[in-house]
Amino acid sequence: MKLERNTRAQRCLLCILLASAFFAMCISLCACSEPTEANNNQQSTSVGTNEATESEQPTSSTNKHSDQQEGTSAMSSEITDTIILSVNGSELTATLEDNSSAEALVKLLEQGPLTINMEDYANMEKVGPIGQSLPRNDTPINTEAGDIILYQGNQLVVYYGTNSWNFTPIGKIQGVSANELRSILGRGNATITFSLA
Repeated sequence: MKLERNTRAQRCLLCILLASAFFAMCISLCACSEPTEANNNQQSTSVGTNEATESEQPTSSTNKHSDQQEGTSAMSSEITDTIILSVNGSELTATLEDNSSAEALVKLLEQGPLTINMEDYANMEKVGPIGQSLPRNDTPINTEAGDIILYQGNQLVVYYGTNSWNFTPIGKIQGVSANELRSILGRGNATITFSLA
């Protein structure tokens, strides 16, 4: 009788242990399935994020393209600071002033070289019409040999002598003396072609 009670007690204990194990396994399975759902949510979120990132990528590449265009326009908006004057078989290099008149001349030369038949005036300058008006930035100037001046907004003047007046400075011929410049320009009228360096 005592043995039968022990066997019953052992069976009850075994049932309790099995029920506990089953209960613990159920909890473990539930706990495991929750992270999986969380992982699924994370994966779907990351997929959504990737999709969002991918959908944003064209925008960022558009932004890059826009930045490149801005960079290009910035570069193209940087005005060259030198031009070439071709006259009587010689090429002269001139450094441009930093003003809207010089910028306008560069924009004009971007369309192609500008050839001007220039008249000698007062044995100190060659002057000729541009064919259109450029912005004026007149200021009192004492000219020197090599100065390139905008006169009345529609004529270019190349000085090989001195003068004082209100002019718009355009640039300065570099690397030649007054005598060399006078010799290159020659006596009388001259045909000068202005082009970008």
